[in-house]
Amino acid sequence: MRIRLPRLRLLAGLMLAAGTTACGVVAADSAPVTAPAPTLDAAPAQGEQIAVFAGGCFWGVESVFEHVKGVKKVWSGYAGGDAATASYEQVSGGNTGHAESVKVVYDPAKVSYGKLLQVFFSVATNPTLLNRQGPDTGTQYRSAIFYGSDEQKRVATAYIAQLDQAHVFRAPIVTQVAPLKAFYMAEAYHQDFARLHPDYPYIVINDAPKVRHLKELFPAEYKPEQSVVDVRLH
Repeated sequence: MRIRLPRLRLLAGLMLAAGTTACGVVAADSAPVTAPAPTLDAAPAQGEQIAVFAGGCFWGVESVFEHVKGVKKVWSGYAGGDAATASYEQVSGGNTGHAESVKVVYDPAKVSYGKLLQVFFSVATNPTLLNRQGPDTGTQYRSAIFYGSDEQKRVATAYIAQLDQAHVFRAPIVTQVAPLKAFYMAEAYHQDFARLHPDYPYIVINDAPKVRHLKELFPAEYKPEQSVVDVRLH
């Protein structure tokens, strides 16, 4: 079956490759920042846990978390809106309340919620940008943490306060912390997009550097590509 690639991101990738940008936004907003570990983390839990993050185009955020040890599965999807509008065509309009998001299933015995937050703020998103990331603009590309429990809310809120108080970033953090009402899976062609299309211009320019930064900044937490593939085969 032929994959229907999103036209806007294809155009953005080609424009960036030619030395221009989409929507007047520079692709590389800033160099990655190594955020410190959270002083407050979630209590140890038994069994698989779920975290949901939004940090711009879900292709790149998904790819980052697929390479984190302790993460068992990642899906691209939509959060923040209603089921009736949870489709790429509608979400791309920017009026649904949805953000392009990822659902991360992880083993808390191997990676904590706090560590996932540290990776998120250091590698997956620029938390100081309001309603935009890289070449993409609109509320659907906002930086957000969708918490599934009071503890996740407490840890995420405390961590943002910690980072702001330490002035880790040059500007205040605007990442939204919101309750997870539901997560809706994105269309099949969006799943594992970066892994399946590594030469796609948008991936090469915007998302592959995030994975490289993960490997550089968090070598102990980095899971190589073969491990990612193996996880999906079982």
